[in-house]
Amino acid sequence: QVQLVESGGGLVQAGGSLRLSCAASGLAFGVYAMGWFRQAPGKERDFIANISPRGDSTSYADSVKGRFTISRDNAKKAVYLQMNSLEPEDTAVYYCAATLFDTSTNKNDMKYWGKGTLVTVSS
Repeated sequence: QVQLVESGGGLVQAGGSLRLSCAASGLAFGVYAMGWFRQAPGKERDFIANISPRGDSTSYADSVKGRFTISRDNAKKAVYLQMNSLEPEDTAVYYCAATLFDTSTNKNDMKYWGKGTLVTVSS
């Protein structure tokens, strides 16, 4: 049974930082690209960042470029999202996802999803 479990969300003031983690089990982690998405209340689930199976390629949404960094540790079967300079507009539930499409930013290409972790940024 595949599980993706996010952690690290919480309440932070604008300008602060958080590091999200996603622990994977039940899948061949090293063959999957991993992505982070987020969904704010009443909005669509949007792409944030992804990382290739070996971690040698990353991409980011324009809204987070330069502030967020995605990384992974295949030995630990984990993917991370370091979020700096947080803004109230970053408030959302953050989801990690696994896909066999290395460069996909499309949520419809994600094969597995976690249940999400809530990030709230106060002004």
